[in-house]
Amino acid sequence: MENIAEKKKAIFESTIELVKEHGFHGCSMSMVAKHAQVATGTIYHYFDSKDQLICELYAYIIDKVIHAALEGDDVHKPYKDRFFNLWKNLYWFYIQNPNVPRFFEQFVNSPYYTKSNEEDQRGRFHEFIFNFFKEGINQGHLRDVNPEILSVVAYGSIITTAKLSKTGKTSLKETEFEQIAQIIWDGMVRQPQ
Repeated sequence: MENIAEKKKAIFESTIELVKEHGFHGCSMSMVAKHAQVATGTIYHYFDSKDQLICELYAYIIDKVIHAALEGDDVHKPYKDRFFNLWKNLYWFYIQNPNVPRFFEQFVNSPYYTKSNEEDQRGRFHEFIFNFFKEGINQGHLRDVNPEILSVVAYGSIITTAKLSKTGKTSLKETEFEQIAQIIWDGMVRQPQ
């Protein structure tokens, strides 16, 4: 069973890399097989078509993002600590996986977006992040606004910071990186009445 999981992971990781280089249409199943070092027939054992591969890859990435976001989370810790943990986890995930934001951008602007069970997949991440901010609001830590707004502000800052850092357009020191998260937190935190 482990061998099957490793082959499927190799196929997914190869597809992410090839989509970055060639786009969805320029990435063929035979290219993926060669890059993943598996037989073309092996890919068709797991996926009926490239459409299915791309859509399942999206679900695979969503799982990875949620897993990364939750690493070290502890509901017994102060909410502020949990926020900083989430922000840093996602930032480092995108630094270590720079092809993921590119894949997301291409995916949502492609026909695959409507072919996939996007509502289920994006829904899982959306529900996770929405509930995290809703919890902060309900506990009185965050401004009493739509959790969707807080999700957009926090997540957008993470993606932008990771992209700028990875492209070398900005060089952040550890203290500056922490200042960005602090500024986001300060803008979201509920002000005393």
